[in-house]
Amino acid sequence: MTTPEGVANAELVVSLNRVSKRFGATAALDGVSLSVRRGEVLGLIGRSGAGKSTLIRCLNGLERPDQGSVEVDGREITKLNERELQPLRRRIGMIFQHFNLLSAKTVVDNVALPLKIEGATRAAQRLRVDELLDLVGLADKANAYPAQLSGGQKQRVGIARALAARPALLLSDEATSALDPETTDVILQLLRNINKRLGLTILIITHEMGVVRAIADRVAVLDNGRIVEEGPVWRVFAAPRHATTLSLLRAYQPALPAALAARVRPGVGRSTVVKLLVVGEQARAPLLAELALATGARATLLHGGVDYVQDTAIGALFVGLDASNASTFAGAIEFLRQRASEAEVLGHVVDDD
Repeated sequence: MTTPEGVANAELVVSLNRVSKRFGATAALDGVSLSVRRGEVLGLIGRSGAGKSTLIRCLNGLERPDQGSVEVDGREITKLNERELQPLRRRIGMIFQHFNLLSAKTVVDNVALPLKIEGATRAAQRLRVDELLDLVGLADKANAYPAQLSGGQKQRVGIARALAARPALLLSDEATSALDPETTDVILQLLRNINKRLGLTILIITHEMGVVRAIADRVAVLDNGRIVEEGPVWRVFAAPRHATTLSLLRAYQPALPAALAARVRPGVGRSTVVKLLVVGEQARAPLLAELALATGARATLLHGGVDYVQDTAIGALFVGLDASNASTFAGAIEFLRQRASEAEVLGHVVDDD
């Protein structure tokens, strides 16, 4: 997937420069630099305790970093007092894991709350609320109370409320963690549609790689208060580099079936296993047929396949190559390393006893 048109050169909505924050001896954030451009969806992922919550609190001014600068919508916020922060916070919409709706208020009143706080007239409030409820598909629930809604409907109300004041940035803080998989998919599709329709900048904070895969243009991995990996979602999914990313992506990484993996030994042999990573046009090419024509080597597909991460094809293929002819085998490996993004010799398969 390429960076969305217009985003690559767009102005920054969020810019953190070497931000650090300690709580006693614990470094919650340790020199974090991160940017989000207008119209971009950035996924910030990390395990519990990685520093995600502290980063959010630094973004909305609830925490002041010990070092570094935080800019939101072109304004450096670390030196602002509480009164100066209020209008800026209205430029940041928030959706939460547990919805945070007012149980005694109707859907209309919950969505209108930010508009009421900023002093909009009742007519302006209702006009905007009706527009937003139509956007999130809840026009028929305007007079319902939160207790009468499903989890997905509550989150739709939360999204509408977060959009009420026309924010420059939408923060999604584990917003799908309390939802079932089917409802999660619906909410993520809604957020993606809002991003495309409104050009809204979205920062998704999550511990779920599936959420990042579904919606984000770019991903940053936070571990022990540091950004340890960052890049387009398709590239990070195709070739994760850091141990934390590899761990978070384990469920999405193809591997040899256990029975076959147990028979693989170091070195080369009659059936040498090679793992290939193919991305984009590489994944659509008849690679094994081209290998046979170019080198005379025959490859057997042992396991793997091609998947899509958003619009980019990514394939992980495990092939068996005959290494009995050293020259042919060497030529085959060289060919594969030229034509695939990665070609790694894993070992050879031994016969069953």
